[in-house]
Amino acid sequence: MSWGTELWDQYDNLALHTQKGIDFLDKYGNFVRDRCAIELEYASKLRRLVKNYQPKKKEEEDYEYTSWQAFRNVLKEIGDLAGQREIVAETLQAKVIHGISLLSKNLRDDRKKSLTEGAQLTHTLTNQIAALERAKRNYDKSYRDAEKSIENYQKADADLNLSRADVEKHKHNMTMKCQQSDDSKNEYANQLQKSNKLQQTHYETSLPEVFNRLQEIDEKRTKGLKEFIKSAADAESSVAPIIARCLEGIVKASESIDEKEDSLKVIERYKSGFTPPTDIPFEDLSKVDAESSNYSSQNNLGINNMTQKGTMGATKLKKRVGIFGIFGSNKLLEACITVKNTLSTDGMKEDFSDLPPNQRRKKLMAKIQEIQQKITQETAAYDGLVKMKGVYEANTMLGDPTTVDAQLNESGSRLEKLKSELKKFKMYLDAANNAQMMQHSPQQHRNMYNGQRSSRHSNGSGENEDGEDNPDDAGSLSSSSASPESGLGTSHTSLPGSGQGSANDNTHPEDMYYEAELLQPLGTCKALYPFDATSEGSIPMAEGEELQVIELDQGDGWTRVRRMCGASGWEEGFVPTSYIESTLYA
Repeated sequence: MSWGTELWDQYDNLALHTQKGIDFLDKYGNFVRDRCAIELEYASKLRRLVKNYQPKKKEEEDYEYTSWQAFRNVLKEIGDLAGQREIVAETLQAKVIHGISLLSKNLRDDRKKSLTEGAQLTHTLTNQIAALERAKRNYDKSYRDAEKSIENYQKADADLNLSRADVEKHKHNMTMKCQQSDDSKNEYANQLQKSNKLQQTHYETSLPEVFNRLQEIDEKRTKGLKEFIKSAADAESSVAPIIARCLEGIVKASESIDEKEDSLKVIERYKSGFTPPTDIPFEDLSKVDAESSNYSSQNNLGINNMTQKGTMGATKLKKRVGIFGIFGSNKLLEACITVKNTLSTDGMKEDFSDLPPNQRRKKLMAKIQEIQQKITQETAAYDGLVKMKGVYEANTMLGDPTTVDAQLNESGSRLEKLKSELKKFKMYLDAANNAQMMQHSPQQHRNMYNGQRSSRHSNGSGENEDGEDNPDDAGSLSSSSASPESGLGTSHTSLPGSGQGSANDNTHPEDMYYEAELLQPLGTCKALYPFDATSEGSIPMAEGEELQVIELDQGDGWTRVRRMCGASGWEEGFVPTSYIESTLYA
């Protein structure tokens, strides 16, 4: 089916239809252009959103939690999504909008050319029809004039009153009119033949060709629109796998959130390392003396001077150390305390002694790691300068070796300074670790205290063998086995006879571990890291070693384990809970 055959008489309608089709193509192009603008605006707003919610420098510490890390990964995936929207916009711009503009221009030119040719054909046919009409009117007029001249001649020939000359005149006029009539007839016939031939050619050949070209133009426009819509869909589907991976990344980020791990990190971040305060002793006013009054005031001071986060400041810590004497025998700690403390840029002391123990160790380890990185960088720079000097010495054309000496001296000086700082902060860390080890020794926390500690009076004072009051024991709450302040609580799974005020005054605590019957294991554990026993009651273990768990962590960071020790039997002791992975029996 072709327009030239079926729509031979619909020239005006076809011209209007093709114009509407091209206008519709331009309308779709405007639609895609507006969509590109929306895609770019959406991508821009997504990028701005990601930028606005990027972690600030002051929030970097919070991003150690899995939930915060997951959110940062979500921001990264959203940024990738914005990039994919930009790719969609660029593809639509390059393949669809540009193609539509080019196709629309070509279609308009072809349509104009075809319509111009059709108008010329129509004009030619119209002129021929007009010529035929003129020839027909001339023939009609000349024919009537000829008939009238014949009638006048016949009347003149029958009239006897007219002369012969008049009759001849009418005869001559008749002959001329008849000749004119014949000529007009021939011209009319000729014009009719030409018109019929031209009309046949016009409606059967020339105009159908124009209409068929218009049909091709419209079909090309329709096919182009089909391809452009498909290209727009392809532009979207080409990035769909990447978008799907972005969404998978968001889901994976959500699955990486571990509430238990975050809870442990909160403990690690905010744990002070201090032990809870002891019970406030009953003060018998009938037996008030200077010693107990002094202790009472100091104890109240220690309780009331807690920081807002539930920990004590560095000055309060030093007072507690002086009162309770927990670290009195630690020579390394005393040596480090004597080192001059300068304030850092953030207002803290150089050795971070104004922080709680756990936080202090964390800061010191971070500082040591930072210094080690600087030492690595400075060492690499120093080695580079040495190599440069060697090259200059080998070939003086490349440079003067003496120019590198000053840089080498500066680099060496910086390196020595960094090593000095590293040594100093390692001393601080050793002091903190030693203090932490002494405070959290498993033997201190779970000793049986079978008479080696003095019993407490109701007013908090201790009495020695001679019945005299001992001020040092009176002020030391760490001598109480059940004291939650010192963390030396009695375990409910320890051997019989343990606890405060035990009657077995002459029995050594270590002997009691082996004299008791073996406890039933609660499960097994595997050593994640090697551990060297450096405190009383602990036992060493190798990485990957499997042990039996016989007593769970009582909140002091130590787990009691047991291993088969050859023919000598079982060996029991404490290991750090964080160094093992436990599997308990159901």
